[in-house]
Amino acid sequence: MGAAAFHRRRHRDNGRLIPAISAVFGALLLVFVLFSFLTPSPTDDEHLLHDLRRPVVNDAVVNVEVSGFRVPTSGGRLDRDIWKSRMSKFYYGCSNASKKFPEAEGITHSNRYLLIATSGGLNQQRTGITDAVVVARILNATLVVPKLDQKSFWKDASNFSEIFDVDWFISHLSKDVKIIKELPTRAGKIWTPYTMRVPRKCSARCYQSRVLPNLLKKHAVQLTKFDYRLSNKLDTDLQKLRCRVNYHALKFTDPIIQMAEKLVHRMRKRSKHYIALHLRFEPDMLAFSGCYYGGGDKERKELGGIRKRWKTLHNINPDKGRRQGKCPLTPEEVGLMLRALGYGKDVHIYVASGDVYGGEETLAPLKSLFPNFYSKDTLASKEELEPFSTFSSRMAALDFIVCDESDVFVTNNNGNMARILAGRRRYYVHKPTIRPNAKKLYRFFLNRANMTWKAFASSVRTYQRGFMGEPKEMRPGRGEFHENPASCICEDTEAKEKTDSGPRKLGKETGATRKDVGEVVDDENDDDEPEWSDPDDEEDQNAPLDEGLFNRTGLDHDTFLSEEPELEELLSD
Repeated sequence: MGAAAFHRRRHRDNGRLIPAISAVFGALLLVFVLFSFLTPSPTDDEHLLHDLRRPVVNDAVVNVEVSGFRVPTSGGRLDRDIWKSRMSKFYYGCSNASKKFPEAEGITHSNRYLLIATSGGLNQQRTGITDAVVVARILNATLVVPKLDQKSFWKDASNFSEIFDVDWFISHLSKDVKIIKELPTRAGKIWTPYTMRVPRKCSARCYQSRVLPNLLKKHAVQLTKFDYRLSNKLDTDLQKLRCRVNYHALKFTDPIIQMAEKLVHRMRKRSKHYIALHLRFEPDMLAFSGCYYGGGDKERKELGGIRKRWKTLHNINPDKGRRQGKCPLTPEEVGLMLRALGYGKDVHIYVASGDVYGGEETLAPLKSLFPNFYSKDTLASKEELEPFSTFSSRMAALDFIVCDESDVFVTNNNGNMARILAGRRRYYVHKPTIRPNAKKLYRFFLNRANMTWKAFASSVRTYQRGFMGEPKEMRPGRGEFHENPASCICEDTEAKEKTDSGPRKLGKETGATRKDVGEVVDDENDDDEPEWSDPDDEEDQNAPLDEGLFNRTGLDHDTFLSEEPELEELLSD
């Protein structure tokens, strides 16, 4: 009987235990369902990652993307001077004509007049003006002061004399080329010149065969869409003439110079040294490039809509463009690159930029890394800028001067202004000019969440070698001549030999190795330089493409654009 009672109690206990276990498992299942429901979706994760990418400044570090990637506020201790090149003292600009280069008076034909209609914005027009003088010399013609493009993307109605000192331009080049302000009348009537266009990178022989016959017959010829229409390869005297025009004869007007000097002075009052950053991150630039920066459907829709403005552009793979280094660095990437190169939080930066895509949110990481952040709009009052503010080329001229006067010039792209300033700074004592090696840096920016700061910074410094504006960084003939004016840069070999023969101490004033100073020892950088092209002429952007032209030439779309680059004009800023 006792045993029977025990079994009845055990049966009753089991009956109560099973529902209890079921209730526990049910509660656990409910918790799991609620957890799954509340967990962010992949789309929300993207937003969380975006927030993590936004640096937060404190006294010690800037946290970027993940807690394991910590950016120091200091640039660290390096074995080089980050504000100048040790080797620059052995190189200098040399553009004087040789004794074999006769003066203009003895070779200019009185019945030959060359007119030039430039294309694009300020810097693109600057290349056209420079090359126009050389072309006039090739043709032994009188040059009429070039006309500036007033119908392009920039829509600036300024003429030559409102941007450049025209009298200085004419007088400074008087021994090289005869220049006049207006085409003279013919038999008391306005003379209409014969209009034509030449191919890009036309050689001296090309001008003699294509333009000279018309010049001999018509006596006045106007070349239109004149930008990058002269070969990079010319004889030395013609190359040096290019440099005399670009670096000596093309002087901005006094009002522009005076306002720019105020901006430079105000930067110098704030700090002994300053960096000038030319930041190309405008919506039209990104749309034209076809690049993607992680903004989701909103970015794709906005930039895709702008991209439709260019009828000739084909669809491209955004990731491929980034891998090939054809996309401008983001403001955050520029900031990380600069910190890795040794520039700390206390460095003052002047930013020359249009309207940045994404506005202040896009600029926030760069400002967090470098809070001493200035532009002409923050350094000058509206009243001071009023004479310039409605003229894009005059505003660009202010930025040009402030960037040129900076201790270090940095760009996130390799567009017209970047190339021209790079060449100018080489000519004038090789002031540091940092161009991102975007093709190599892309991988490190993409994978930086998986790296320590030390590894990241070391990689950046390694791959930026050869992109820092040092002497002999680029071999003669590589790149545009306006970027690499090798014919106009001479070396003080005697002084260099004396220094080289003396004692050398690693990390001291004499520097380290040839690689440390960026001197190219082999061709390791030859494939790292992407070809850049930017949107420009609005008229061309909206022009319908003649499909039959492809059939007649037998070229595919990409090859056709490379042969007919007026369909893919370059932005000057």
